[in-house]
Amino acid sequence: MPFLPSWAPGVHPALVHFPIALLIAAVVADACALLFPRLTSSSAAASFLYPVGALSAVAAYLTGRQSAATALLPGMAHPIVQDHWNLALATTLCFSTIAVLRLVVSWRKSTSAWIRPALMICALFGLVLLFYTGEQGARLVYEQGVGVRVPATRR
Repeated sequence: MPFLPSWAPGVHPALVHFPIALLIAAVVADACALLFPRLTSSSAAASFLYPVGALSAVAAYLTGRQSAATALLPGMAHPIVQDHWNLALATTLCFSTIAVLRLVVSWRKSTSAWIRPALMICALFGLVLLFYTGEQGARLVYEQGVGVRVPATRR
């Protein structure tokens, strides 16, 4: 990528933190909207943050797949990469589905009382997936050294 510095391993590390922040903020805004129904700005924020977070998750997933295809992977990293891919795909699909459903709910004038709490439960499950996806990504970097260059003085 021409806009990346020469020392950067790829665009994935630069993008991966956006879905983490956006999706956590979406769930927090959604929880505030459920707990305080008169706080309409929280509901509007959640309706905005879920789709933006889901799109950023798609970008992080695709760039992660591309990075894994070009990165030098130690042998012990391969099963962790596979787990990271699977969790990232599940997380992306989970939040993409929630984003679509959340938009449908926000556009409808009336919905059943159980739909918003059910979406919140799904979003909390999505946060668990997001946590484990990030944990596997951190293992790849900090435990396996994937995408990390060893300085010339340490070789």
